[in-house]
Amino acid sequence: MSIFRLSPVTTDRDYQACFNIMRELRPHLTDASVFASQVRRQAAQGYSLLAGWQEEQVKGLAGYRIQENLLYGRFLYVDDLITTSDARCHGIGGKLIDALREEARQQNCAHFVLDTALGNALGQRFYFRQGLLAKGMHFSQPL
Repeated sequence: MSIFRLSPVTTDRDYQACFNIMRELRPHLTDASVFASQVRRQAAQGYSLLAGWQEEQVKGLAGYRIQENLLYGRFLYVDDLITTSDARCHGIGGKLIDALREEARQQNCAHFVLDTALGNALGQRFYFRQGLLAKGMHFSQPL
């Protein structure tokens, strides 16, 4: 079984190590330095990035933030969740979800929330196995 360690991403070196994996989830990202700058801007707004490492390679990422609204009260929202294909059957996604749930509890959150694409059937199966339930549909419009 593979050993993974989880740690927050805060350094330029770590951002560089995360870029290609995040790009699998967000293919519109084309430049590692632009990615790092955006993550830093988002961090100023409460965004955090957690990496799952296997030795010196990032095998999974979870980007999240603590929010509050009238629907959920205080909640942890997962912006980004991705694992490399070779790590998916080794539990890294579950470890990231567990770590985020624990963070939500420590931050006195009432809910744990994420969105996924309608066509992401494999992701949806994974989320159901993790105990997450579909509660609605997410709508958006480019401006």
